[in-house]
Amino acid sequence: MPRREIIDVLSKYTDPFRVTRGSGFRLKNFDPRNTLGLKMDKHQAAQLLQRGSKWLAMEQEILYAQDSWSLLLVFQAMDAAGKDGTIKHVMSQVNPQGCDVFSFKQPSTEELARHFLWRYSSKVPQRGRIGIFNRSYYEEVLVVRVHPRLFEEQKIPPQLVGGVGENIWNQRLADIAKFEDYLTHQGVIILKFYLNLSYEEQKKRFMDRLNKPEKNWKFSASDVRERRYWHDYMHAYDEAIHATASKSAPWFIVPADNKWFTRLVVAAAIVEAVEKLNLEYPKVTPARMKDFAAAREELHAEK
Repeated sequence: MPRREIIDVLSKYTDPFRVTRGSGFRLKNFDPRNTLGLKMDKHQAAQLLQRGSKWLAMEQEILYAQDSWSLLLVFQAMDAAGKDGTIKHVMSQVNPQGCDVFSFKQPSTEELARHFLWRYSSKVPQRGRIGIFNRSYYEEVLVVRVHPRLFEEQKIPPQLVGGVGENIWNQRLADIAKFEDYLTHQGVIILKFYLNLSYEEQKKRFMDRLNKPEKNWKFSASDVRERRYWHDYMHAYDEAIHATASKSAPWFIVPADNKWFTRLVVAAAIVEAVEKLNLEYPKVTPARMKDFAAAREELHAEK
């Protein structure tokens, strides 16, 4: 299938959820249960996802060989939205040597002593590689915004802050947008995924974790505590996506109530982005062809 036709097919899964302009953005306008009218059983969905994962694996090999572009995938979501499972299933066919996954937990003392983007900037993928941020620098305008005490631990000079009001979050969001602009100018393709889980589905998944012994390990009491701040988090996400959505670093508001559909949309968005780069294996120069001929001759001459 020609590349243009491939992109057209993939865009049917991605365009309804892609946000490239923040103007007028509201999470409430995106349905977490949306499947675009598709109805599949688990077997059908798994087969389609496997095809997408194999496709991505082939593209990754060319990305690695070309050693020019890199791909940064940012995953954000409320607890139980399925970030880990989505990353695992979508990237299942990708060569681990060309892919790095980073899960950012509570910052260390050293990290708190530096600027808020420091620990993330050093993990941006090298050329030719795919980097995955399972949570990211957006936590600095999400969880830190919802829990201001975390901001105070960062010890920023008071005269530069003027209180933890709207202005500081606007500043941070502007810094993030500029940071992403800078990365895209250096050849980093940025795709940001918000796995859009409904309040009702989160409760269902929490209950599932509590009631099934094999899933108990997934549950943390802090998950329920954070659920109390649901509306605060929705406001913070609204503001973050509104301020940082752009054509070069788009957000995808991926419906997350049906895991099979979540994974299909994420896989389609990644393959689509790489396809648009028109990647090709590096062409062999005449000088290297001479080297090949000499090497071939030497190998043939061996006894």
